[in-house]
Amino acid sequence: MGTLSYTMTMSLDGYIEDPTGSFMFAEPDDELHRFANRQTRETAAMLLGRGLYEVMEEFWTAPERADGGEVEAEFAREYAATPRIVFSDSLESVPPGCRLVRRADAFDEVVRLKKEIEGDLSVGGAALAASLVDLIDEFRPNVVPAVTGGGKPYFPLGADLRLRLVEQRTFGSGAVCLRYARAS
Repeated sequence: MGTLSYTMTMSLDGYIEDPTGSFMFAEPDDELHRFANRQTRETAAMLLGRGLYEVMEEFWTAPERADGGEVEAEFAREYAATPRIVFSDSLESVPPGCRLVRRADAFDEVVRLKKEIEGDLSVGGAALAASLVDLIDEFRPNVVPAVTGGGKPYFPLGADLRLRLVEQRTFGSGAVCLRYARAS
């Protein structure tokens, strides 16, 4: 059975985007990027909302990514090799390596995927995660030492979540990667 995890980088005050919609505060150094590369390599499938998909797909599948610096090129290869399921009602098609699922079918599709796929199913995008919050097994915020003062929150507003810390890792940059499971 698959594990549904919600992994995103967030500011110390809990935002994945700042008030202008930028996430440049979260740009990883090589050490944190290597950690993200390993997480991506261990992911059975990425489940992406339309907004995050459009940002990730355009950037990480561009030919210059695979020819760029060692750490970024490795992530680009891992990203492109990982099956990606895009949840959107507005997209008409997605390229090879991706599969399109209507947002209205997201909950049922993820229930099915959790039964059929072994390994980590990584959900990305705050709105998609909020719609699947009852199915998420693990929350994995990568917290960077920046305060944005507002923006798009990592956690769904109004969610009452009881979590148990399973793992933590601190990086030289001051970033902390946390892994929480639902408390019993």
